Amino acid sequence: MADQPLRILGADDIAAALTYPALVEALREAFRADIAAPVRHHHTVPQPGRAATLLLMPAWSEAGAANDRFLGCKIVTVFPDNAATGKPSLYGQYLLMSGATGAPLALLDARALTAWRTAAASALAASYLAREDAAHLVMIGAGSLAPHLIRAHAAVRPIKRVTLWNRTHGRAVSLAFGLAVTGIEATIADDLAAAVADADIVSCATLAIEPVLRGAWLKPGAHVDLVGGFTPKMREADDDAVRRADVYVDTRAAAPKEAGDIAIPLRRRVIAKKDIRGDLFDLCRGKAKGRTSDKQITLFKSVGSAIEDLAAAMLVWKGLK
Repeated sequence: MADQPLRILGADDIAAALTYPALVEALREAFRADIAAPVRHHHTVPQPGRAATLLLMPAWSEAGAANDRFLGCKIVTVFPDNAATGKPSLYGQYLLMSGATGAPLALLDARALTAWRTAAASALAASYLAREDAAHLVMIGAGSLAPHLIRAHAAVRPIKRVTLWNRTHGRAVSLAFGLAVTGIEATIADDLAAAVADADIVSCATLAIEPVLRGAWLKPGAHVDLVGGFTPKMREADDDAVRRADVYVDTRAAAPKEAGDIAIPLRRRVIAKKDIRGDLFDLCRGKAKGRTSDKQITLFKSVGSAIEDLAAAMLVWKGLK
């Protein structure tokens, strides 16, 4: 039988095929399944100005019937000098293939796919780590990930209040208007410390180099979700937040090396590797306990995994009309 034509799927196609409750459960099953995800490949591409980077993130399912096995790879380019010509610095595509034959199935918009799976991974962690009655979410950062994170957390916890904070007030206002169109009412905080002090969940998605979240602000029972920092030098939360919290990560292999929110406290001996209580593999497979008391402060640091990309792409493929 001839291979079927390659499907080209944009952001609208991805949004039409996914819901956050379904994606969270797909990720839960993926972290329990036999999926191989080699360490991401980083390649420097010389340019006349600043060097560019090529990132390759492969993953594949290792068990199951032929029509349930998939192979995928996210291909991302980062060209820092593009900004000078008005072009995005980052481009990405996700190639989904049959895990039985290697035949290409679909080419998906990687930026949209990454936003969905990143938010779903945070919600998956919150399903184990946030209080079951968590009702007030504070969102620090008003970029493209923020609305996804808000909707994802609301899919796993009974969020009734959303408070926004951003360094640039106008971007927080724009986000609030965008959320209101979809039925989510949000207020904007001028005093971040006061907002955090009342928060059940604090989600951060910023490009901060220095911490914007202070551990001293967190109330007993709070859950902290750190998403934005993706290099060893980037930080969203200070040492006090890490010291006060029970710390979890998406993968033990990557987070201690790639995430400044974990790598820097480890280097300073604020925490030791044994203080990382579990990752998503451990939580989803029941090898690590999540929240054990209403007063416990928990912290989850995400850097992203190719397993999440593959699970999301598979769910999109299976949901196509």
